Amino acid sequence: MRTHERVLARIEADLTAGRLALGDRLPGERVLAEQLGVSRPSVREAVRVLEAMGVVRTATGSGPDAGAVLIADAATGLGAALRLHVATSGLPVRDVVELRLLVEGWGMRMAAASGDAAALDRAAALLDAMDAPGLEPDRFLELDAAFHEALVGTAGNVLVTAVMTGVRGAVLAYVRAGARTVADWDAMAARLRTEHREILGAVQEGRADEAERAVRAHIEGYYRDAGVH
Repeated sequence: MRTHERVLARIEADLTAGRLALGDRLPGERVLAEQLGVSRPSVREAVRVLEAMGVVRTATGSGPDAGAVLIADAATGLGAALRLHVATSGLPVRDVVELRLLVEGWGMRMAAASGDAAALDRAAALLDAMDAPGLEPDRFLELDAAFHEALVGTAGNVLVTAVMTGVRGAVLAYVRAGARTVADWDAMAARLRTEHREILGAVQEGRADEAERAVRAHIEGYYRDAGVH
């Protein structure tokens, strides 16, 4: 085990045993280094890893907000890992798309059963924003991602929401690249708007099978027609 991994293992053990909890501040570099018999640079490396994973938030200085505080932001770590693996071609985009199909197909079924009026109103507002004239493709796709995340989020499953956020972040660059290759973006955007309305309508009316079918066709259709590989 590398030195910084000993620090990570100690923090994991403390979390599991309840000696540390969300909102707690990690012991300082010097304290951890002395307790574990490692160097302070090893402690700093471990804290940087935890921050990248979305487990801690760090702030410099000597005030009440300084140091490393335990948080729960699973989407940050998952999203960063997926983006890097896609960028290195170690994780085929097609595999990410298939994961989206699984997650969002299930998510739309849950959304249709949830009856979460407030969440559905937020999703509808995002679709209204996508109707704005002259909307740039990048902004359109940002709203598109937020719409999908809002509906999947109604399931109330923290891990699924984190995976969803990570998956969308991992392929956003490819989605944008695909938009730039579309010969008639206005026509594509109009089609996507129609498909979004169909998905939302099925969810609002509790038609779970139709909601799942519509979102799967929507995802597959964009990746096929935008030539994303």
